[in-house]
Amino acid sequence: MVDLLLGLQWGDEGKGKIVDVLTKNYDIIARFQGGPNAGHTLIFDGNKHVLHTIPSGIFHKKAINIVGNGVVIDPVIFKKEIDNLSAYKIDFKSKLLISRKAHLILPTHRLLDAASETAKGKAKIGSTLKGIGPTYMDKTGRNGIRVGDLELENWKDKYNALTKKHLKMLNFFEVDIQYDLAELEEEFYEAIAVLKKLTFIDSENYLNQAINDGKTILAEGAQGSLLDIDFGTYPYVTSSTTTAAGACTGLGVAPNRIGEVFGIFKAYTTRVGSGPFPTELFDDDGKTMATVGHEFGATTGRPRRCGWLDLVALKYAVQINGVTQLMMMKGDVLSGFDRLKVCTSYTYKGTEVTHLPYNIEPENVSVNYTEFKGWQADLTALESASQLPENLLAYIDFIEKEVAVPIKIVSVGPDRKQTVFR
Repeated sequence: MVDLLLGLQWGDEGKGKIVDVLTKNYDIIARFQGGPNAGHTLIFDGNKHVLHTIPSGIFHKKAINIVGNGVVIDPVIFKKEIDNLSAYKIDFKSKLLISRKAHLILPTHRLLDAASETAKGKAKIGSTLKGIGPTYMDKTGRNGIRVGDLELENWKDKYNALTKKHLKMLNFFEVDIQYDLAELEEEFYEAIAVLKKLTFIDSENYLNQAINDGKTILAEGAQGSLLDIDFGTYPYVTSSTTTAAGACTGLGVAPNRIGEVFGIFKAYTTRVGSGPFPTELFDDDGKTMATVGHEFGATTGRPRRCGWLDLVALKYAVQINGVTQLMMMKGDVLSGFDRLKVCTSYTYKGTEVTHLPYNIEPENVSVNYTEFKGWQADLTALESASQLPENLLAYIDFIEKEVAVPIKIVSVGPDRKQTVFR
């Protein structure tokens, strides 16, 4: 069976840490969608690591790490990730396997992303400008270049034809994007040479064989359910399927092979970039969350918008993913608040609703809150569930009842050791 690990909000929930914590239970960790717009942060032994494409199980001696067919790979960023891990003496050839069906991000994909976002002006969607959207557009437009193409003799002809097409497309955007293609291509070809030294696999066959052999597999999602191309806050979404369904299409495993679905959420809510955010705070409480929680994007460095926990959105994410276990992150960040609020319903166009409606822009939605007493205790040194403050336990109990799924892990700090199991 394949267990899934997904973010249930707008990304940045803390997936990397939990994959790292859980990896000891699995033989294989597999990324199934997204690209280097992901930033999975792992902290252990006093060191901080941010992974963008490489699965978060790479630091464990036994785990095999697979980049699935649903992922888009920027060879340049991939090479930098590998270079950054050089001190750890990881055998990438045997530990890191790449699906031949994964698509490649070309230098001109990044240029198209920048031109498109600039041309939108105030209507921009908050792209990470990594070329993700244009690469998925080429994938669905049947123009894309895949990892397996690198094993074919004519791959450079394919590359040159697609690059030529992209340069023509750039002329359609009436914006001035400065670039030196020769310089970008030199870096790209160097990175391709590194990528070609790794092991390419027919990942769907590999994974299904592993399931048949009784191997344990954890599928690692990127971004969050509210950024899903179908079910997120469109158009302020990513270009891939971030929900449980994406693991089936992004790895080539059937729905009946899915076991546990681990859903990760923060004890409050954050969002990076543009888009609606009903519980967003513009007061001192919001500033405190941002400061204490170090709320800056792991990939972009952009400050994250902060707000109270939104249970309407959380229930929606639990429902569309079939979540079986919840993991609450950053409970420690809420220590010190006298009162906490949780959104339990919206007023949508004058009517109270408890489901996520089609449009949650502020002109259509206002938020109804339930208040809780806060807790003052420092949680960061706690090691067992019995040590959690009463008011935090009441907060957890309320969430569990509302979403009807147990919270099995409470994270009380960024280090892998700061994890309380319930």
